[in-house]
Amino acid sequence: MEELTTVELRPEAGVGRAVPPALPAIAMVTRPARTQSETPLRHRLPATGRQVLRAGACMLGEEADHGRLLLFSPVFLGAGSACWFLAAWDFPFFASLLCLLVPAAAVFLAGRSRPALRATFLALAFFACGMLSAQFESWRASTVILDSAVTTTVTGRVERREGDGRGRWRYILAVTGTEAPELKRQPGRITAIARGADAPFEIGDIITGRARLTPPAGPALPALNDFSFGAYFDGIGANGFFYGAPKKVDLQAGPQAARSTSEAVLEWLYQLRSSIGDRIRSILPGDTGAFAAALVTDERRAISKATTEALRQSGLAHIVAISGLNMALSAGIFFVGFRMLLSLFPGVAQAYPTKKIAAAGALIAVTAYFLISGFGVSAERAFIMMAIMLIAVFFDRPSISLRNVVLSALVIIAISPSEVLGPSFQMSFAATLALVSGYQLWKDRRIRENALLKLPIIRPVVAVAGFFGGVFLTSLIGGFSTALFSIEHFHRLTAYGLPANLATMPIISFIVMPAGLLAMLLMPFGLDAPLWKVVGFGLDMVIAVAKTVSGWGGDIGVGRLPAWYFVVAVAGFLLLTLLRTRLRHAGTSILAASTSIVLLLPVPRPPDLVISEDGSLVAVVAAEAMASNRENPPDFIFDQWQRALVLPAHYPPKMLDGPAIPPEGDDRRVRLSRDQQNEARTAMRAAAAGGETNRFSCVKRAWCTSRLGNGRIVTVIDNAAYLGPACDAADIVVTSVRLRFNSCRSGGTLFTGETLRKTGSIELRFADTGLEVATAFETLSRPWMRHRAYDWRSNSFVESGLSSVSDSGE
Repeated sequence: MEELTTVELRPEAGVGRAVPPALPAIAMVTRPARTQSETPLRHRLPATGRQVLRAGACMLGEEADHGRLLLFSPVFLGAGSACWFLAAWDFPFFASLLCLLVPAAAVFLAGRSRPALRATFLALAFFACGMLSAQFESWRASTVILDSAVTTTVTGRVERREGDGRGRWRYILAVTGTEAPELKRQPGRITAIARGADAPFEIGDIITGRARLTPPAGPALPALNDFSFGAYFDGIGANGFFYGAPKKVDLQAGPQAARSTSEAVLEWLYQLRSSIGDRIRSILPGDTGAFAAALVTDERRAISKATTEALRQSGLAHIVAISGLNMALSAGIFFVGFRMLLSLFPGVAQAYPTKKIAAAGALIAVTAYFLISGFGVSAERAFIMMAIMLIAVFFDRPSISLRNVVLSALVIIAISPSEVLGPSFQMSFAATLALVSGYQLWKDRRIRENALLKLPIIRPVVAVAGFFGGVFLTSLIGGFSTALFSIEHFHRLTAYGLPANLATMPIISFIVMPAGLLAMLLMPFGLDAPLWKVVGFGLDMVIAVAKTVSGWGGDIGVGRLPAWYFVVAVAGFLLLTLLRTRLRHAGTSILAASTSIVLLLPVPRPPDLVISEDGSLVAVVAAEAMASNRENPPDFIFDQWQRALVLPAHYPPKMLDGPAIPPEGDDRRVRLSRDQQNEARTAMRAAAAGGETNRFSCVKRAWCTSRLGNGRIVTVIDNAAYLGPACDAADIVVTSVRLRFNSCRSGGTLFTGETLRKTGSIELRFADTGLEVATAFETLSRPWMRHRAYDWRSNSFVESGLSSVSDSGE
């Protein structure tokens, strides 16, 4: 029987009615005494633990009282969108809708009496809402992506154009037709590079030409950026180039009208943007003019590769992107200048609220800036932020606050949830969050009066020191806040970004942006040329600083980090920047602990062999360098390999003498005679045995072979006629030809253009248990991947996994 306790009830003195003293004690049965496991945690913890819990609950309540928990609403909204995009398959719509309705109803039922439960259901509702917004955006895009590379005659209407300063123009075309061959799944919009034309085509022109089109690139390696994802939501179904200069369909006809009013307005803005860029580049030649045009219109292709690389390595690439810096400077310069101009008229200053009038003028200026900027994510985020700050002036509310950042994030995620996974969105918001949080900490600090600082002689020194101190802190906070995202997306860090920004920010703030703003205001009157010269003078100094700092080195390759680290570190960063009490240091602890674990854990083993998604580029990964099958591998893919694997050195193949059999240019379907097969097989085996370990030996346009350190033989063939000899002489065979079979008759592993099209790029690791294969795609069920499963012969989608790829040679 359980132990029972008795309690004697006696009245408290002076409370309630008096009870006669003769009343006997009342024995009453209570519930059984609690065991240790049933005792609440707060009672079982030591005194220190109870104090910590009490302090944590108190700080959490303070955060809620200040509305800080609502600042996490875009975090849960974006997490829901990211979860939907990163899933292996589409979630059913009604399941997502149910996941939204249930917690939304629970929020109302919970009421205000249980704030913790209500906040939990509210977070779940935001998460489900993010999933639904991602699903709606995917349906809204519905982009048709080209299934495989093809050469065809394309006819389309020019929607946008951008020059690169070397006579080449990149056009975005609304495709109206294809022929020879006619595509069954014709993309609605493509990008195509044209060269050789005497003058660029105008927006609205109908042009045609023979072009090589390819689908948007997938990840260069598993877990790297999938460019087809961004292309799908940008509405771009293929990329390519024209063979020769395209021609205008009707030389007498003018530009064709857009299909709708919204498209007509957009095209007018793009025409205005293009004409502004052309005007600036006509005044300022070379990289200087291209840099100035990029600051105004975000057209960056005309900047040379050397200058772009120097800006990136020196940590100054953010200047080129139209982001918070450009928007804040343009709005601030216009706001201060216009307000000072109004103050010159005492009657106006006394009768009207000049501060609000100046804010309205600055809002018009940044709106115009945004409309000609190309609508980039960073520009969109910066515009929304500045618009909210300037509108807050109308209502006498604080301009710089985390609520403004949160509101702009909610708007962008609601409009374009796919941007959550992009580096532009993540880096711009990370820098803004860190800077606004740091500003609020600085504003709330205890200020100690110092009479010495009020002396007239000291004030100029204090002002200059305050400016450079602000630049120093801004650069430091911005650099640290974006470092995590730079590692995740670009696998590198910039060591000397701080001194480069310290040297260039005064130039940008006092020379480039003020002169550029005045030049834009005077451009309609044709009086802008002298001011653009001033802008060019400042940008020449910025480019000089960038090249000097980039010459110091400091471009630190980090490589790929474990997937869990990015998620955990971002969670710590958000706690650090969004909370105001000492509870925010939990984020500091998470960042420090996760980074320490990554530094202390052994480095993951790199792959032994990497294969591009089309099979044309293969590289053997050694300890000090990569050896590829191409003398000049394509920069787009190979640069990503080098950054991700932190292997800057490249060993080109050793070229062997002797013509290809059959000769160059022969059809890939030509069969070799028995003697030719024996000759090719003998040559492959001799090249593998006599060549350097982990380095390719190649016969041009025929085959390449390499002996790995573990004795395995890898052969890459450019012509399907060599498939038989390659399978006999090698353990692994790779070809870009789209064959209908996927295994070697000898039992060796075969990767073809057809299998790689469905798996994407591949990493191979040799283990004791066999060959470990990591692919970019496990399934092809998502909308931006479905084109890989399309079969033009049957005009249907035939999904295929990795079941046919195995180490059958074991």
